[in-house]
Amino acid sequence: MNGQNVGYIRVSSVDQNTARQLDGIELDATFEDHCSGKDTNRPQLKACLRHLRKGDHLHVHSIDRLARSLKDLQTLVEELTDQGISIQFHKENLTFSGDSNPMHKLMFQMMGAFAEFERSMIRERQREGIAAARKQGKQIGAKPKLTDVQLAEIVERLDSGEQKKALALEYGVSRQTLHNMLSAAP
Repeated sequence: MNGQNVGYIRVSSVDQNTARQLDGIELDATFEDHCSGKDTNRPQLKACLRHLRKGDHLHVHSIDRLARSLKDLQTLVEELTDQGISIQFHKENLTFSGDSNPMHKLMFQMMGAFAEFERSMIRERQREGIAAARKQGKQIGAKPKLTDVQLAEIVERLDSGEQKKALALEYGVSRQTLHNMLSAAP
């Protein structure tokens, strides 16, 4: 008995389009994640892995859609092929099964290493961009929920005996936000 053709599709954000991935490939089941590929803790990837059975064929658009870490990639591919599941990466035109040839394995490891390197370069550029923006005095992350004036008022009122819970409610923030802002204040 032949297994199912199962597709795994991943994009990094909700507003990205998945249409180009595995377009034109006839699939029995498809699992689609809208989140980062930095680790394997993705709901639809987990569901896909639970769904797969011996003899199934997993289709993935490209290596970086399955994993960004070489270690995660190797682990996933080895676990699947050990279970008798083959994996096809369409962009790279590579297929892995329990009897994968040595050249495919070498290509796989090289492509995985490139995907991991690319991920580390993205993180480095992101850190550099954040540092440059901070240097220019730009706001990074969410804007503070309270102004410095409001925070000073709250500190004064806390010193006079008022409760954090009541003040948080009055200023429209959670107690945790108030606690965090008070801890971070100079």
